[in-house]
Amino acid sequence: MDRTAQVSSRPFPYEIAYDPPTASAFPHVRAARLLEANWTGASTVPSRKLYPHQWSWDSAFIAIGLRHVSPARAQTELETLLAAQWADGRVPHIVFNPSVPLDAYFPSPDFWRSSTAGRAAGAPRTVQTSGIVQPPVHALAAWLVHRADPALSRARGFLARVYPRLAAWHRYLLHRRDLGGAGLVAVVHPWEQGMDNSPCWDAPLARITPAPARSFRRADLDHGAAEDRPTDLDYGRYVRLAADYRDREYADGDGEFAVEDPAFNALLIVSEHALARIAEELGAAGAARRERAERLTAALVERLWEPAAGMFLCRDLRGGGGLRPERSVSGLVPLLLPGLPRAVAAALVRTLRGPHFSLGDRTRLVPSYDLLGEAFDPHRYWRGPAWFNTGWLLERGLRTHGETAAADALRTAFLDLAGATGFAEYVDPYTGDACGATGFSWTAALALDLYHRERVPRERQGPDKSPQRGVSRLGTGTFDKSDQGGDRG
Repeated sequence: MDRTAQVSSRPFPYEIAYDPPTASAFPHVRAARLLEANWTGASTVPSRKLYPHQWSWDSAFIAIGLRHVSPARAQTELETLLAAQWADGRVPHIVFNPSVPLDAYFPSPDFWRSSTAGRAAGAPRTVQTSGIVQPPVHALAAWLVHRADPALSRARGFLARVYPRLAAWHRYLLHRRDLGGAGLVAVVHPWEQGMDNSPCWDAPLARITPAPARSFRRADLDHGAAEDRPTDLDYGRYVRLAADYRDREYADGDGEFAVEDPAFNALLIVSEHALARIAEELGAAGAARRERAERLTAALVERLWEPAAGMFLCRDLRGGGGLRPERSVSGLVPLLLPGLPRAVAAALVRTLRGPHFSLGDRTRLVPSYDLLGEAFDPHRYWRGPAWFNTGWLLERGLRTHGETAAADALRTAFLDLAGATGFAEYVDPYTGDACGATGFSWTAALALDLYHRERVPRERQGPDKSPQRGVSRLGTGTFDKSDQGGDRG
């Protein structure tokens, strides 16, 4: 039997990961046990009831946290997702668990029909997936997982196996999704960007004729309050867009929805930096990828930066090609990028602290949408609530640009609210009250990452400043060259 498979299937070794053993009331232990409870044997579900399959960017965030308690399982998380990659390079946003009933989640496998409608694009035949994608956080996750236990990673050949798939994933995005012709990647469905019903999509979606309500059943309303979820009208438009894409056999370029999004492109740039590190670890050159990351950063600033707003905005390629005026947390996520012009980074920090997001004043976690916007809603999915994954990204971004005090405050708020809400999916940005699902995997995983960063002092690092076995490179809380990768629908 493969020894690494045995390691992957063991329960979390709490007594090894944390010294000394602690009571289950401690948040980091509760976070690890939640991930154990949501583990299916090959991957981790975001939420047992609401999201019972494997989601793409969820798994990347989950692996980032899992690396602190089981690097082998973190590797398996990413390998399971990448095993469902299509031949054209896309990594699907959902990998379906065949043991879950079809009516447990919509859109279900029989809606996407990946093995038939996706045949021309090279969809796998042995597993059912969706046909759209999610933000490319995966190379960043793979690099951080490797750094958690380099000896185990090298023994298993982890990076050598995932690097070709990650490179193909980036090629797909860069070559098939440059729908604006200026180098940036476009999303063809709101679910691809991950911030499903952000007000940024309202105008592009208004052009879409919704699918009839009788043509689908919303399983999400069985587990979440209607006032917290997308409206039936929005959902009908999501379904129409997805069905049209499926009926075009998942060919890119001709759909009615195409938007260049700041966060999606920033995460691609971050992952290009990570791929450069992975290439070098494997003995190849990383310079070309760093140069590409620099070109993409320049294109991001050229195409999506709006000085008057003090942040990045979305560009609607099908609505005249202009920038949308809505201020979303997506437009702050490029703070992650180490190559941002200094003036741009400073303006983003001012916007983050200013009246539109009010971090550290009226809010402790970053709201997903402009507090002063007409569409702001503190509870409705991505229209105002504060999410933990974007909080984690912005904590890294603040630290990247030397805003240490603000990053520390955001980390403290994240950990306080994650523990107090039972690792909620998201929270009211004013009150911190839990919204959506509780026991949410990426919240627990990213909390583990931040707990670990607090617990590992610099002196536990080896003389080469790399960690001892099982100790993350992120122990210092820095964004240095070794993890410069920056790090649902």
